[in-house]
Amino acid sequence: MTMGEELQEQLQTNIVWTSPFDVPLLGPIHISESVVITWFIMAVVMVLVLVLTRKMEIVPKKGQALVEFAVTWVTDFFEGNMGKAGRRYVPYLSTVFLYLAIANVIGMFGFGIKPPTKDINVTAALAVMSIILIEAATFRARGGLGGFFKSFLKPMPIMLPINIMELAIRPLSLCMRLFGNVLGAFVVMKLIEHVCGLIAPMVFSMYFDVFDGLIQAYVFVFLTSLFMAEGIETEEETPMPQKV
Repeated sequence: MTMGEELQEQLQTNIVWTSPFDVPLLGPIHISESVVITWFIMAVVMVLVLVLTRKMEIVPKKGQALVEFAVTWVTDFFEGNMGKAGRRYVPYLSTVFLYLAIANVIGMFGFGIKPPTKDINVTAALAVMSIILIEAATFRARGGLGGFFKSFLKPMPIMLPINIMELAIRPLSLCMRLFGNVLGAFVVMKLIEHVCGLIAPMVFSMYFDVFDGLIQAYVFVFLTSLFMAEGIETEEETPMPQKV
């Protein structure tokens, strides 16, 4: 098998199960390996949550103190980006970051596991979920339908076409940035393994599989929080000058 054929095989998203029945208008249901790996990551996260939150005490021990410190740090970080109004969205952003962090580095554990974020369907779904949340937060912060549509006229009415285009550009940019970086790192690692054998890939894996994977998870949630901050920001009232 040539290197090109091996890369093509590695980049394909395999179907692990197909339903024996057809869904009206959709046909049979296909379960891909990226979905199965996502379920596995969800199970790992749930087990970690259950283990780390057992026997919580008023006076925390080392493990509980570490978890509380991490939660506080993450909450303060996102509140710094979005303000107090964004506190309610911290659980979603934290969950997405945790999922992406595990998904991007899971390939380094071997066993033929491919990062689910290598599948553009996964990154597109994450991007659509984030944009729906961003627009819902904007709708809530603007006080309803009227304020939501008025936000498209800011900072000036001439920006209306560009603000409308952003509804499609933002999810596309989130999707393609995450997918492109993860896919590019995956391809580079395969090329290094093919050329350099065993030792060099172990060194480069620390960057492409760990550092770069965590950076991409951070960038995704950071941009989501910035887009959300733009939608939920409120104009500060200018104080009236006091009469002497």
